[in-house]
Amino acid sequence: MPVIIKTMPRYFIHMAYNGSRYHGYQIQPHSNSVQETVEQCLSLKLGQSVSITGCGRTDTGVHAKNYYAHFDIDAEIGDADTLAHQMNAFLPDDIVIYRIWQVAPDMHARFDAVSRTYHYYITRTKNPFHTQDAYFLYGDLDIDKMQNAANVLFEYEDFTSFSKVHTQVKTNNCKIMEARWFEKEGLLVFRIKADRFLRNMVRAIVGTLLEIGKGRMTLEEFRAVIENRDRCEAGTSVPAHALFLEEVEYCRDASHASTNN
Repeated sequence: MPVIIKTMPRYFIHMAYNGSRYHGYQIQPHSNSVQETVEQCLSLKLGQSVSITGCGRTDTGVHAKNYYAHFDIDAEIGDADTLAHQMNAFLPDDIVIYRIWQVAPDMHARFDAVSRTYHYYITRTKNPFHTQDAYFLYGDLDIDKMQNAANVLFEYEDFTSFSKVHTQVKTNNCKIMEARWFEKEGLLVFRIKADRFLRNMVRAIVGTLLEIGKGRMTLEEFRAVIENRDRCEAGTSVPAHALFLEEVEYCRDASHASTNN
């Protein structure tokens, strides 16, 4: 007789977090992480050990306005909305669960994501209300030159020059889909969208673009930085507290419950 393999119900979590107190999303030895905090709460509420898989990792101090993860359990959850409410009552104030819902058993929070979008926020004047969510940068910047340099990113795929060294990844290739500077509510914002990001990549790119804006690097030198694939040639990484994961897009609809319901 054929062996019947029963798939476990899979659920997606839509959440957000302030990363100030955490050493990134992913679990690390002897460090406080978002993943461990959520897993402990979820396991407690469900009465079984639960491991969650996130849509990607964020560095220490980086925030996420929209973050997705999935988990598998032995049986279907009776009321996922109530579970989300219970978790919010238990979790610290810097993590919120927006929604929990069932998806197809093969829906994957990381591998089915086709793009991630980050915003980096800069304030040009000292502002006591933006000390935790924007980078205060004094001095003149040539935004047009910074945008011209950002446009160069579309011409390349290998971004080794903007990656943290000695990372365990198979490739440093990324497809940049959007890279632009704009102003919003008195802040200078850099928006970048790609299929994937390397560790420290956005902060290193922003730091290097700022060198161009300050007149310390030319467009030709920026191209050389990318082509030489040497992190030491790129600019200094800007502080983590002003970086936000804004959006995650999926190749198929993850917003609805599984058709198995």
